[in-house]
Amino acid sequence: MSYNIKGNYILAVDDIPDNLFLIKLALEQEGHQVVSVDNGITALEQIKQCPPSLILLDVMMPEMDGYEVTRRIRQQLNLPYIPIILITAREESSLIEGLDAGADEFIRKPVQIEELQARVRSMLRLKHTIDQRENFVSCITHDLRTPIIAANRMLTLIQEQAFGNTNQDIDNAISCVIKSNHNLLQMLNTLLESHHYEVGQKILSLIPCDLHQLIQEVLTELQPLATEKNLQLKSDLEEDATLDKGDRLELRRVLTNLIGNAIKFTDKGFVQVKLSKKPQQIIIEVEDTGIGISPQNQRAIFQKFHQGQHKRSGKGLGLYLCRQIIQAHQGKISVNSQVGQGTKFTLSLPLIT
Repeated sequence: MSYNIKGNYILAVDDIPDNLFLIKLALEQEGHQVVSVDNGITALEQIKQCPPSLILLDVMMPEMDGYEVTRRIRQQLNLPYIPIILITAREESSLIEGLDAGADEFIRKPVQIEELQARVRSMLRLKHTIDQRENFVSCITHDLRTPIIAANRMLTLIQEQAFGNTNQDIDNAISCVIKSNHNLLQMLNTLLESHHYEVGQKILSLIPCDLHQLIQEVLTELQPLATEKNLQLKSDLEEDATLDKGDRLELRRVLTNLIGNAIKFTDKGFVQVKLSKKPQQIIIEVEDTGIGISPQNQRAIFQKFHQGQHKRSGKGLGLYLCRQIIQAHQGKISVNSQVGQGTKFTLSLPLIT
């Protein structure tokens, strides 16, 4: 059973009714709204329906213990940050397991009311601070986009001689500025999209998605870039490869990034895209004969703001966003590469989610 609830609330999870009663009473005295459930599965359903501001979670529960519930919460990248306080009677070793699972704080049994209230206040202050930072990132990104777009429109009018005649040198200089602004806009858009995933504000439009058709569209769009570099843009695509649920726009973003990067970092040879259907999943491979990626960079390539050492490397947001998109589809992305011999990115997406 899940509860329809609006506004900020605390979720308490314990299989012992007396413990839930004590927690609920103590927190309601502080003015908090509390929803209590008696097992981990119901807790996960409630969190999915309406994320709480904080979770109090008993470690020892049947079927699914507090560690496993914590791990599953942290694996849901579309959720906002939710502080998790584990309640335990175990010894010190349980602290390590809980922290590794993703817990933020611990309370020892028997629970002391004042300690419980104080730790809840502390964790809610932490969440408030993080939420403010996230709102700042979103606002500043939006605010930066507006003057850049306005500046480009004004520069385009100047190029079109709306304010008087210009010469070739001025036109060339304006074109460089417009191109730089365009690159900055792309970076801001990617940063904003990544931020939406991080704070759980990204809503996917999940409908049946024909990946064969989608890949063909992206290849057609990027063919001129490959032709310009005298590269072969090859494909080996299985036709019957439709995801049960996929966000077409977001998956297109991933494919455009990976294939575009393959072309960018390949000077001779080919870029090849393969699409195959397995019993439970669809596999997409993007392979090139380019410069390759060192083992050290491969370990960090999906991290935010990780930049390679090559002069063509970007700002370190594209692959980070790709991983967020694929994980939001409950899939996996991996890379295999050798310096000087090429790179292969592999996407694995579940047929049915």
